[in-house]
Amino acid sequence: MQKTYLPKEEDIKRKWFLVDAQDQILGRLASRIAMILRGKHKAIFTPHMDTGDGVIVINASKIKVTGKKLTDKIYQRYSGYPGGQREVTLANMLAKKPETVIMLAVSRMLAKGALSEKVIGKLKVYAGDVHPHAGLKPEKIELVR
Repeated sequence: MQKTYLPKEEDIKRKWFLVDAQDQILGRLASRIAMILRGKHKAIFTPHMDTGDGVIVINASKIKVTGKKLTDKIYQRYSGYPGGQREVTLANMLAKKPETVIMLAVSRMLAKGALSEKVIGKLKVYAGDVHPHAGLKPEKIELVR
């Protein structure tokens, strides 16, 4: 009888990838990043384990969106107090905190739970083209065009 293979923690080889977000479409980029973080691109993918790799995203301020999303897409947050609901458009968010736009897009594509909180910790996003993770020796990859 053949048994299902379950990888052990020492069997999982983790790498770091460098993604340039310049002129990339936000949703397509986020879905590819979520797949890499989760480990679905590997043959040893296991749904209940973190088998994914780390991703460093640079040039987050230079992403593209289609249609009228810059003005129509709204990010909402709520403090829990009366009158505490705040709304920010995508254009304002890209101007002030472009890293947050990619972080939210990727985290919302992952299943909710303790595993996704662990997985999202392997995502590093930077607005410019400089990052402090040269020691990780990230491998530059081209996700989509």
